[in-house]
Amino acid sequence: MKTITTLLLTAAFGWLAGTGGEAFAASDEQSGGATSGMMSQRMMAPGLMMPSMDPVAGKALFAGKGCVVCHSINGVGGEDAPKLDASTMQTPMNPFEFAAKMWRGAEAMVYLQREEIGEQIELTGQELANIIAFVHDESEQQTFSDADIPPGIRELMHHMEGGEAEHEAEHEHDTDE
Repeated sequence: MKTITTLLLTAAFGWLAGTGGEAFAASDEQSGGATSGMMSQRMMAPGLMMPSMDPVAGKALFAGKGCVVCHSINGVGGEDAPKLDASTMQTPMNPFEFAAKMWRGAEAMVYLQREEIGEQIELTGQELANIIAFVHDESEQQTFSDADIPPGIRELMHHMEGGEAEHEAEHEHDTDE
């Protein structure tokens, strides 16, 4: 069984050789995952790892975490925030630029999350990586539909739509008097 030191050296040499750490992933698989799940990550620079980016997992997270409440993809979702269709995204996209854009809008996003969902959405780095992958994968987005939205999120969206319609009807009634 390889030691962690051997795995790290393998990863470092793989990175230096330009493999982006794939050698590290293979070594981890062969060792039965002795590196605690790092096999899905790639060495980017000494001490830095880049998580794998899975658009299929990102699709489930986009719907399940509630991003779909405010953002739409493929015509599915809310209209309170920018559409996130891959066809309109700059390519290639640096995922850190995407995260930086989210950071610049964080105050408004957190406010809307609390107002519309009832709490701030919590994401791990891996979850964010997967969501970013989905947001930039046009072919995976084409499979996204209302059926992908979990019942609890769908109920929340339906309630919000009804609440907005009721609020508008009340406002119209107030102006009629």
